[in-house]
Amino acid sequence: MNSDTATDSTLRTVERVVTGRATQDGAGVRLTRLLDGSLQHRLDPFLMLDLFGSDRPDDYIAGFPDHPHRGFETITIMLEGRMRHRDSAGHEGLLGTGGVQWMTAGRGVIHSEMPEQVSGRMAGYQLWLNLPARDKMCEPDYRDYPAEAVPLYTDAGVQVRVVAGHSHGVAGAVQRPVTEPLVLDIRLAAGARFAQPLPPSHHAFMAVHDGELAIDGTSVHREQLAVLAEAPAAQAVELVAGPHGASALLVAGRPLHEPIAQYGPFVMNTREQLMQAVDDYRAGRLA
Repeated sequence: MNSDTATDSTLRTVERVVTGRATQDGAGVRLTRLLDGSLQHRLDPFLMLDLFGSDRPDDYIAGFPDHPHRGFETITIMLEGRMRHRDSAGHEGLLGTGGVQWMTAGRGVIHSEMPEQVSGRMAGYQLWLNLPARDKMCEPDYRDYPAEAVPLYTDAGVQVRVVAGHSHGVAGAVQRPVTEPLVLDIRLAAGARFAQPLPPSHHAFMAVHDGELAIDGTSVHREQLAVLAEAPAAQAVELVAGPHGASALLVAGRPLHEPIAQYGPFVMNTREQLMQAVDDYRAGRLA
């Protein structure tokens, strides 16, 4: 869908713009939290989105030592730098610039994400995607996609890396049948336009990493997240880059409409399931 065809349908508007909150995670890594618990139900099935980026090694060098997860999936998109992944299921991989890591925690995994550089810029996103209740205790899985394995869609002034879902006939690296996630890593030249079809029933948002974008006249700047409004006739969203271009993450998915119970790195459906996850971790049964 190009900008001409986009005008023939109702486009999604911006419900609200959220400015990211500076925080720390892991062993003190500085990052910007764009999606947190306050938006989990509104943006179901997505649970969290962090943007990390710094050219100061002190901000990232300590990395994310061993920590547990249960009940959801993590998607890490490296914009710059190198990160080494190791986990209790025996998986290991080096995520480089442009690479994507898709990890399914399922019933439980303990993993680490540690920078493999001592200088230069480290930047990327980590997105948490909920698992449906029926799959929360599935076997853990891990897939590492180097930059060249992430399918690409291009047009004049437009470059879209299709991490998950489909865009303009390009199938993403990952497909999920229940939540049907769409994850697009987008680069737009100054003034470029990009329209993406979106099912009206799917929750959707856009996060800006660099530059400025407009959606139906609403400007979204660096380290901001735009929650996209929903309407039965809305079939697409159109992004227009500012005068210096922009890079952004466009995300959408089918909501699960299931209870969300979270305690730190565990996301289940009930308090009792969370207590079991904590007990399993303390007893060494998680992974």
